[in-house]
Amino acid sequence: MKLSHLSVAAVLFLSAPLAFAADLPTFQLTVKDGYFYPETLEVPAGQKFRLAIQNAGSGPEEFESLELSKETVLAAGVTRTLVFAPMKSGVYKFFGEFHPDTAKGQLIVK
Repeated sequence: MKLSHLSVAAVLFLSAPLAFAADLPTFQLTVKDGYFYPETLEVPAGQKFRLAIQNAGSGPEEFESLELSKETVLAAGVTRTLVFAPMKSGVYKFFGEFHPDTAKGQLIVK
């Protein structure tokens, strides 16, 4: 089967976002028993990145940040990935909605 130039261009165009996403730096965050590990993550300023959040606990937890306008609920054993646009230097707090007194952390962007 012969591919037209248009078909080849479409395949390249559609696969480009996937290749770009694979090149993003990824930072790991684990939540277990009402605590985030590590509580502080340092990420680069001015650069798009991924945050992979794993719930290693036995119950659900929610990653939430009002400052970052991000939230996601994770069932026990689930890992979710959030993509962040380039950010300015600063400290951005996050918390676990189901354990707000103990599940606290921060992203330090520099």
